[in-house]
Amino acid sequence: MPLHPRAGQPAQFEDLTDIPQLISAFFTRAPRPCQPEECVSFGTSGHRGGALRGSFNEAHIVAITAALCERRALDGITGPIFLGKDTHALSEPALQVALEVLTAADIPVRLCEGYTPTPVISHAIIEWNRAHAAQADGIIITPSHNPPDDGGFKYNPPHGGPADDAITDWIEARANALLDGWRDIPRVPYPRALNADTVTRFDARPAYVEALDQIIDMEAIAASGLRIGVDPMGGAGLAYWEVIAERYGLNIEVVNPHPDPTFRAMCLDKDGKIRMDCSSPWAMSGLIALKDRFDIAFGNDADYDRHGIVTPSTGLLNPNDYLAVAIDHLFKTRAWGAQVAVGKTLVSSGLIDRVAARLKRQIVEVPVGFKWFVKGFSTGTLGFGGEESAGASFLRRDGAVWTTDKDGIIMDLLAAEITATTGRDPGAYAAALRAELGAPIYRRADAAADATAKAKLKALSPAQIRADALAGEPILQRLTHAPGNGAAIGGLKIVTENGWFAARPSGTEAIYKIYMESFKDEAHLDQIHAEAQAIVDEALRG
Repeated sequence: MPLHPRAGQPAQFEDLTDIPQLISAFFTRAPRPCQPEECVSFGTSGHRGGALRGSFNEAHIVAITAALCERRALDGITGPIFLGKDTHALSEPALQVALEVLTAADIPVRLCEGYTPTPVISHAIIEWNRAHAAQADGIIITPSHNPPDDGGFKYNPPHGGPADDAITDWIEARANALLDGWRDIPRVPYPRALNADTVTRFDARPAYVEALDQIIDMEAIAASGLRIGVDPMGGAGLAYWEVIAERYGLNIEVVNPHPDPTFRAMCLDKDGKIRMDCSSPWAMSGLIALKDRFDIAFGNDADYDRHGIVTPSTGLLNPNDYLAVAIDHLFKTRAWGAQVAVGKTLVSSGLIDRVAARLKRQIVEVPVGFKWFVKGFSTGTLGFGGEESAGASFLRRDGAVWTTDKDGIIMDLLAAEITATTGRDPGAYAAALRAELGAPIYRRADAAADATAKAKLKALSPAQIRADALAGEPILQRLTHAPGNGAAIGGLKIVTENGWFAARPSGTEAIYKIYMESFKDEAHLDQIHAEAQAIVDEALRG
């Protein structure tokens, strides 16, 4: 896709979403029967769509919430459900509708006040379940980093992390069965629901902020006097930074300190859309321009489960490089047992493998999706889990679970800890790692694929791959299942000594995605790219 001519430039009035029109569409447009694009469709852990497109409307929220109530009963969940939202315009009306259905179903709700980051709800679920026999779960109304006209509904069961496929597939199927009769599903009018005996207002900030020194060396950050820049990017964590700064005595300056459902303070992403992608150098152009004002700076997406780190030495730090830096620092500074492993998704950088090998730590490589790290965090067998799209979390300093969902706040603060305790920012740290262990070049590209081709790709077996070399090197691994847990990856990964590629079908577009990396040079990466597409296309024809 060619770069948009205004990529990286501040959003203009004509780029902004018409919020009244969007809210009106949420309540007035209903999904059309038999239109797949207007059905409930769960991704990693939730449903995402748009009110103007007929894929995120009142009907969807009623049906999904009703299905979730039924699923809770099947799973024997009797504790409260934590309910929170981000700053997208559709999040408030969706939360109201969800509360109406939950109240009618007599579900106890802990209604989070204000805007609430996804990791804060994960943390709250875990803390509740430590102390109560009646287990809690959670709903986060958010489409994550996606454009302002999108809406999203995520479900986290009692383990606190993203729901697995068995749960989301069940909820999706049941919600779609309920869509035709959604108007008949019982609801309690919102003003009454707010005052229902089953609803408890809940400020999630104090417990989360007060516990941060259990996972981050906050004393070291405070003592260093670092000048820290924060761009909340219009997201749900805005109200947290002032409280964190005051509680721990940090020198934090918040830029763009206003929540705004149009996200007008953003710069346009590479395709010209407003997108709160904190790993995008185009979307993050505003903060990158301020890098020399701060010793470390960071931004986060709307629900704060992703992070973007800006350093004086590099500008916006490559997400894969930061994962490698975080792993190296954490496993050198935390008193975690020797058996505690490193988790990574199979499309994350090979630099992580080299860092883990030097640390003498096992790598647990899993399919795409943070849900695959939940068990490892819950049992303390994974110290860190990260994915190339700038999402990660890790254990407390004593090895106990912190969150089982991605936590952008602790990844931000870890960058400050690294700077404060090592005397170099994470960008300089990454440069040293690359000089010692190899400097990979990473790329993602798309290739056309219809529904039949995508289904074939998802069902590939290693035996269907005839090639024995990739870009001049012998193929060492042909993977259709992740080596870390044996789960199907929904595609293919080919590995050589100095490069690899992975191909996965898109869930929403007529394409498959190719992730690739070379530890040699751009020419080698170009060769991997060309041969990867040829290998996949040949397998799909077979």
